[in-house]
Amino acid sequence: MRQGGSQPEVAVPGSLSSVEAYQAVIASAITPLVPVSLELAAAEGCVLAEDVTAAVALPSFDNSSMDGYAVRAADVAGAARESPAALRVSGEIAAGDTGTYRLEPGTAIRIMTGARLPAGADAVVPVEWTDGGTVQVAIHRAAPEGNAIRSVGGDAAAGETLLTAGTRLRPMQIAAAASAGRGTVSVYPRPRVVVLSTGDELTEPGTPLVPGQIWDSNSYMIAAAAREAGAVVHRRSVVRDDPAGVLPALRERLAGADLLVTTGGVSMGGEHDVVKAALRELGTVTFWKVAMQPGMPQGFGVIGADGKGGESGGDKTPILTLPGNPVSAYVSFQIFARPALAALQGADDLNLPATAATLTGPVRSPSGRRSYLRGVLNGTEVTPLSGQQSHQIASLGRANALIVVPEPETQLPAGARVEVLVLP
Repeated sequence: MRQGGSQPEVAVPGSLSSVEAYQAVIASAITPLVPVSLELAAAEGCVLAEDVTAAVALPSFDNSSMDGYAVRAADVAGAARESPAALRVSGEIAAGDTGTYRLEPGTAIRIMTGARLPAGADAVVPVEWTDGGTVQVAIHRAAPEGNAIRSVGGDAAAGETLLTAGTRLRPMQIAAAASAGRGTVSVYPRPRVVVLSTGDELTEPGTPLVPGQIWDSNSYMIAAAAREAGAVVHRRSVVRDDPAGVLPALRERLAGADLLVTTGGVSMGGEHDVVKAALRELGTVTFWKVAMQPGMPQGFGVIGADGKGGESGGDKTPILTLPGNPVSAYVSFQIFARPALAALQGADDLNLPATAATLTGPVRSPSGRRSYLRGVLNGTEVTPLSGQQSHQIASLGRANALIVVPEPETQLPAGARVEVLVLP
């Protein structure tokens, strides 16, 4: 789950923990979901829980790779434009034709792309090398043995592993599984994620805005980020700053969730930290200070299954409580929730891609914190955006990368080389 920076250490609640130490806390509590069997059409985007092997050789029969004529190479060995080889056309084989054909010496059979090669043929002459005759064909170029033929097993041998467990089924992998003859595959299901935003100041976008309120962007942002990471998402409408209302909202969604994500109510103090207050009563969620900016206040734990927060006898559900400032919530999701979603899917492919780039302008960072600054990556250069405070969502909308400033650094000049995390 590591994404840039210092060596891992043991996280201690209440003290300032490293990013890696907190990631390790989350990873230790996440186990992959139970695999399910899905029809291939429904498995797109899921992660394989089994290897997929070729049921038969691919291709399973010799076939033509071009429209043309099946021939014996010896019959056209001397063919040239000035002295073409003339062969009688004895038949035609279309793709999908399951009949049995044999090529006699001195003859040719018209053949379409993908059609099964007739017995006795050892080459295919592309139609472009001929006059296209249907009764007799003039061939003006020699074709060596094996020309334009897809041989049995040329793609994969029977029993060969085409896809390994842990592979995410994108269009290319779906094609490979279908070619292997698989109508169903065993996969880890898409994690079911419930997203809640808390705050009396929040109101739904599209409704009138009154002084003192803001439109809720967090729940829409985090829900979209979770979907992008392969989850099935339910976004819960705004939950008010009332501890008596937060827990019922969480309990309501426990049965249908593999991961709960909340934003807001987890700062380092204050009577309105309602998520902290509510979950602290359960004794299952621990709150942390992580040495990063933005996103220092974090919370993680499990609820349910033990009579605390859920019905007894059910599964424990992991919960990530993210900060309420939009940029803090977004960065926290990418650094902590994405790897958790990968772990639920039995995969490790969701960490943000990292690259090195040259700063086009100076940056600053607080001592002892790892900063994730919004930037625009263009080739090998990255430009820091103005407006780096955690509430400034406009610059987040322009960013395509996060500039990583290590904990010991307080400033880096233009021209410095930095690690950059590429945003989805």
